[in-house]
Amino acid sequence: MHLMQTSEASVGGGALEGFETVTLSAGHLEASFAPAAGMAGVSLRHAGEELLDLRAGLRAYAERGAVMGIPILHPWANRLAGFDYDVAGRTVRLPDGPPLVRCEELGLPIHGLLGGSPHWRVRAAAAAGDRARLSADLAFDAHPELLAAFPFPHTLALDAMLDGDGLTIATTVTATGDVPVPVAFGFHPYLRLPGADRSTWELTLPARRSLLTDARGIPTGDDEEERAVRLRLGARAFDDGFHGIAAGAEFGAAGGGRRITVSLVAGYPAAQIFSPAGAQFVCFEPMAAPANALRSGHELRRVPPGAASVAVFRIGVRAESPDRHAMEVE
Repeated sequence: MHLMQTSEASVGGGALEGFETVTLSAGHLEASFAPAAGMAGVSLRHAGEELLDLRAGLRAYAERGAVMGIPILHPWANRLAGFDYDVAGRTVRLPDGPPLVRCEELGLPIHGLLGGSPHWRVRAAAAAGDRARLSADLAFDAHPELLAAFPFPHTLALDAMLDGDGLTIATTVTATGDVPVPVAFGFHPYLRLPGADRSTWELTLPARRSLLTDARGIPTGDDEEERAVRLRLGARAFDDGFHGIAAGAEFGAAGGGRRITVSLVAGYPAAQIFSPAGAQFVCFEPMAAPANALRSGHELRRVPPGAASVAVFRIGVRAESPDRHAMEVE
């Protein structure tokens, strides 16, 4: 895949399934977000080809919490083992289900409270030189139904920056009340490699510790060390959690003359890999804490009152010659 790089970046508008979108363009990349539908990333195109799996679509995400694209999962990512949790002496009971809480196939609450939230507000969208930026925030503390389920006042800000080589997303949690705010959010990017079947994709995984789980997918507290590895996805299925990941660690997938990477730049010591057997996508999910951290307290960080915590990940995209991956893989 031979591409001639262009330098000017731009910002434009559009619509998807009835929701307004903001599109950032830089070089051969375009990234679109839907602020009124959870500030979800709804497109990432490289040389005109879509790199995100949109699953059931944006409206299904907004109405049913059916994750797609690049959704933010807040205030917790992945599953909780039950509908109550205790943090710093505060016992909280979640609603039993929709519309605020969505449940997975075993009936456990999953992916937080903001699926498809209409409460995001765009603060800036502009291009300068070879970069385009979009900034939005959500005043979590302004919504009583959210505070009832997560009684830790804060604001959430998302800053997306696109350049010719990738998309960087920075998320800031600012504690606005008099109590520390637990940090356990994450993202769930559904990545695809057009032009190549998933059986041929080659994954690169960094050094990490694999979280052992029970039959519900909840970490047991035990783990196993895993070295950095390169492997062919083939018929493998993943729904695996990890922690102990170094800042700057990179996950990658290559195929069809293209390589996509997810770099955990800062603030993401945990991650999940999700790719069911046969699915034409792979998710490398940055997580600020391991699954179920709100209940277990395991590696659960807190933002002190008046302070802010920033987490950053980056999706890199580049064209590659297929023979670059001819070496033996596991």
